Amino acid sequence: MSTIPEIRALPVPDGLEGERVDAAIARMFGFSRTKAAELAAAGKVQLDGAEAGKSDRVSGGAWLEVEMPAPPAPVRIVAEPVEGMEIVHDDEDIVVVVKPVGVAAHPSPGWTGPTVIGGLAAAGYRISTSGAAERQGIVHRLDVGTSGLMVVAKSERAYTLLKQQFRERTVDKRYHTLVQGHPDPMSGTIDAPIGRHPNHDYKWAVTAEGKPSVTHYDLIEAFRAASLLDVKLETGRTHQIRVHMSAHRHPCVGDLTYGADPTLAKRLKLTRQWLHAVRLGFEHPADGRWVEFASEYPEDLRRALETVRAESS
Repeated sequence: MSTIPEIRALPVPDGLEGERVDAAIARMFGFSRTKAAELAAAGKVQLDGAEAGKSDRVSGGAWLEVEMPAPPAPVRIVAEPVEGMEIVHDDEDIVVVVKPVGVAAHPSPGWTGPTVIGGLAAAGYRISTSGAAERQGIVHRLDVGTSGLMVVAKSERAYTLLKQQFRERTVDKRYHTLVQGHPDPMSGTIDAPIGRHPNHDYKWAVTAEGKPSVTHYDLIEAFRAASLLDVKLETGRTHQIRVHMSAHRHPCVGDLTYGADPTLAKRLKLTRQWLHAVRLGFEHPADGRWVEFASEYPEDLRRALETVRAESS
């Protein structure tokens, strides 16, 4: 059955006078610059009734019309065993897992690989029904390419109370990361807002329009070509550690998306960023007692660390 496309039209604010069409669309309709450019290239943008290209300039008061993209198809949770996913704690309210690399926290459009939610479902775990249908029970996430500790809510009470703790920033989230070079100072805080990358939908960046983002780091061990850091997140933005370390000119080793040296990654036999969630602490939703969980490095990260240590001796 065909559907009538949704058309939205807004007058261009005077403050956007002279901006490019793709920039104006991004600001006015909430799309990324990349998506706005795609809509213009597909002939889905009009400026005062005439088709507009992405680089055309807008005038204050002109009407910008955009044919909105169709909503994504619903995402289903597929119960599928996840190789290597370790259960480190399980009770009536929560389950704490060590997520392997290459596994997403929950299903999303375009992702067909394994998920934490699917793995728990395959193992017979009952989880909270709170949250969006495809991410029920998920109170925080790790990147597909990042391994380590995650807590998933099993009860509705746990979901509400854990979400509150993450929102109020009382959860202790600790990561270890191997970064290129030697940060100066060796311990410090990176306070820089993070938002969508202006040119790449799949990336994030330090940008004035981003959300407040704070990362604390301390040196654990320095090597000839890299430094092992303990990182504590005050906020929890997507790709936060990766973006902040890259902006600080010390990208996570192996993180080719954010500017890491591919030669070093190849030498260390790394196919992902050297980043692992090593510790997770929070108030248990059942009785408020503080609980902490720890995770050792997986084999690929341990092997890479041993190599840089040996090269520095």
